[in-house]
Amino acid sequence: MRIDVPEHIAPADQLGRVHFIGIGGAGLSAIARLMSQGGVEVSGSDAADSPLLATLRAEGITCHVGHDAAHLAGVDTVIATTAVREDNPEVLEAIGRGLRLWPRSAGLQSVLLGSRVVAVAGTHGKTTTTAMLTCALQSAGADPSFAIGAQVASLGTNARRGTGEVVLAEADESDGAFLVYTPAGAIVTNVDADHLDQWGTEQAYADAFARFVGGVDDFVVLGVDDPAAATLAVHAQAGVDVWTAGFDSSARVRGTDLRVEAESTTFTVLLDEAPLVEVRLAVPGRHYAIDALLALAAGLALGHEAHQLAAGLSDYTGAARRMQRLGEAAGVRVYDSYAHHPTEIAADLAAARAIAAGDRLVVAFQPHLVSRTRLYGERMGRELAAADEIVVADIYLAREDPDPAVTAALVVDAAATVMDPARASVGGPVTGLAEVLVPRLRAGDLLLTLGAGDITTVGPVVLGLLEQA
Repeated sequence: MRIDVPEHIAPADQLGRVHFIGIGGAGLSAIARLMSQGGVEVSGSDAADSPLLATLRAEGITCHVGHDAAHLAGVDTVIATTAVREDNPEVLEAIGRGLRLWPRSAGLQSVLLGSRVVAVAGTHGKTTTTAMLTCALQSAGADPSFAIGAQVASLGTNARRGTGEVVLAEADESDGAFLVYTPAGAIVTNVDADHLDQWGTEQAYADAFARFVGGVDDFVVLGVDDPAAATLAVHAQAGVDVWTAGFDSSARVRGTDLRVEAESTTFTVLLDEAPLVEVRLAVPGRHYAIDALLALAAGLALGHEAHQLAAGLSDYTGAARRMQRLGEAAGVRVYDSYAHHPTEIAADLAAARAIAAGDRLVVAFQPHLVSRTRLYGERMGRELAAADEIVVADIYLAREDPDPAVTAALVVDAAATVMDPARASVGGPVTGLAEVLVPRLRAGDLLLTLGAGDITTVGPVVLGLLEQA
């Protein structure tokens, strides 16, 4: 459901009691936490219970399972996920009572008002870069507030109010949210057309990032390993300090001597071609090194010392659903990741190969959205073919309706043009995917579950079945 951003966004402390529809999501839960920690009375609901809801309840936030108009008793403002349907009873109640009904972006902006905001945008890597920057600034002695799109192990949460003046915010472009914010500083990791159900064309998507950069007041960090992000410098306002970061030779904050191993990534950083600092990350992957370079550049732009920032980067141990190790059973290692775009799939499979260290890589993938699969299904399949075996689950529909012409078979058929067709198969519903996977696994395998939907539930079931075998 599309919910318009209001012309006037009041500060959070003027919203009265706030209710979140979809509070179990990473984005809304972060806003709810920041509001609650700021003294706002907060409640929320979600379709299913989860460990995150239990954590929110422990923090004093009322969380309902299921949606019911009665949950809005005494509520003044409602903030809803974009995945909510128009016939949701809480949405209908909010409209019927004339309550403020805001999208996520307006809710976060109400929290950000009056702060020095650093917004992290881009098609890929937003969560990791925001989390890395948070860790780096904490190591440098700052205490920023932050709102991140996933639970971060080393931070113990996805959002917290700090005592410092800076607020770090993951700025999502999927529904245009990032254009609502008014950041002093910003990072753009990359620009790789996505969410065209929202934007319509690749050019419109790229133009949105140009507008985002044009609204920044102080500094902007651009990931120059991505050509589209590199071109955004011309859209910065006069007087805005433009930093570039990456492994490309044009980068002001440049990485070199990259070494990716099974459990770490190490590289040297140059500033204006002069040696600056060595960085060792506790996560494997070139894409994580790029994220770290962007975070380091932002830390430098904020005036912090390189070695302290680098020490904080080494503290980052990963975020939920970003190449997250779930466990091992019967000699099978199981990881889970959020990757759902072809570029993300390619990056995560490269990292998984490093972790597998020569062992077999089995990937279970759940396409996310019919519209995205229609556009990118063939590319998804070709990138997945880098695995030794793939199983593709039914499409996660989210806010869309099914299309019989766009199914998991589109992805599998594309993979089969690159790999042995016997090693690529359709897995059916996620609810039965673990039972499909377990007979295919053997000791030494690394199983990676991929996708932005509910495939995250599969890994724990696989581990349980393997333990019982």
